[in-house]
Amino acid sequence: MSHPIPEFASFWVYLAASPLLGLTLTLCAYVAAFWIYTQCRFSPFANPVAIAILLIVLVLKIAGMPYRDYFSGAQFVHFLLGPATVALAIPLARQLPKVRRSLLPIACALITGSVTAIISAVASVIVLGGSYQLAVSIGPKSATTPIAMGISEKLGGLPALTAVMVISTGILGAIIARFVFRLLRINSPEVRGFALGVTSHGIGTARAFQVSAEMGAFAGLGMGLNGVLTALLAPWLIPVVAHWLT
Repeated sequence: MSHPIPEFASFWVYLAASPLLGLTLTLCAYVAAFWIYTQCRFSPFANPVAIAILLIVLVLKIAGMPYRDYFSGAQFVHFLLGPATVALAIPLARQLPKVRRSLLPIACALITGSVTAIISAVASVIVLGGSYQLAVSIGPKSATTPIAMGISEKLGGLPALTAVMVISTGILGAIIARFVFRLLRINSPEVRGFALGVTSHGIGTARAFQVSAEMGAFAGLGMGLNGVLTALLAPWLIPVVAHWLT
């Protein structure tokens, strides 16, 4: 008589060696997270990205699977981030008349938001006694992950920590944005979307698209412009702020 546990262990060893496991786990985790999100009536506190991350971490921990083995299969989803970002140009093109009428406010909001995000992050770390390396790692947190990790690595930070802070910033922004907008009585979907994209990059943009296509389009615009501006400002602004505060 065969024992189910050894059979399952043999099956798991075979399954873990397949690169499809990481992809399947990622898709299943997000489907489950989105189902929970819908059951919570799309509450921002039930953010599907955060829930999916927790589910994947739990499975990897229980299974004892190294992250590099998981990522070897899940990297296809990572590859799709590029085409998905480019595809944001489609809804944005439909909002071009509104964008043209708002060029000056968009430019002012972009510069203010990008500079404030960088300075506030670096200042918080330095004032609280953190190291320069920590400040560099957290400084570009409001840019999208690839840009933020590149800046962090160039300045001597910890790219892995930067990635964690970028994701955490996006999730936090997606959760509290609605309450902040209500508190400040901001009702314009263009303003809401652009602010969410500048501060919370891709995760905030995904949340904006769940509200409306118009809000999502401006969030995508804010995410893209802030990524470019952060890449230009952060390499010299972060060292200057850190040096001045220390």
